[in-house]
Amino acid sequence: MLEVTGLEAAYGRARVLFGVDLSVEAGQLMCVMGRNGVGKTTLLNSVMGVLTPTAGKVVFDGRDVTRLPTYERVRLGMGYVPQGHETFPQLTVAENLQVTLEATRHRDRAAVAEALEVFPRLKEMLKRRAGFLSGGQQQQLAIARALVTRPRMLILDEPTEGIQPSIVLEIEQAIERLHKERGLAVLLVEQYLELALRLADGFVILDGGMVRHSGTAADLRDEEVRRLLAV
Repeated sequence: MLEVTGLEAAYGRARVLFGVDLSVEAGQLMCVMGRNGVGKTTLLNSVMGVLTPTAGKVVFDGRDVTRLPTYERVRLGMGYVPQGHETFPQLTVAENLQVTLEATRHRDRAAVAEALEVFPRLKEMLKRRAGFLSGGQQQQLAIARALVTRPRMLILDEPTEGIQPSIVLEIEQAIERLHKERGLAVLLVEQYLELALRLADGFVILDGGMVRHSGTAADLRDEEVRRLLAV
């Protein structure tokens, strides 16, 4: 479903990615791992068109999207939840979901109900401004907003970072259900090895802007993996 080939990216003269290759099959959950500052977020931003690659190719569902703007990629079925619990803080939970719905092509109100089924905690907070939610609740809302677009692939950048343990578990269970029950393809950036072991079908580890190791979930127990993830 997603093929990334020879991807390179930079911020000005500072090169960050060096020939990254990555493949995610339909229905697969692929985990991107690595220490801080190795290029994980840059990779997702390049995949989504937030950052234009300096070289390489991004193909989604057989179509070259390397030069497409982000909103066109979303319309093709790529849902992105960036790092940082991004919502519209001045809007209520309901308004955040409605604004997203109005930006979709389908505009099917059932999509909002479907997203709320994934995070039922949000149903009690529909009239609350997003800026007054906890970090974990904001992250649930950010993921729900992406789900309103009815993506065929969900791209998540460290969705459990800085969140209270009880909501980390809810988010983990939601990702697992979306993947296993709905067959949603997921590209997940995650630092916690144990969470990756529970969720991932496959993984790649970035180090210095390059893929240093890849394999199946079973391979995550290798000593080389732990060395590459050690702080």
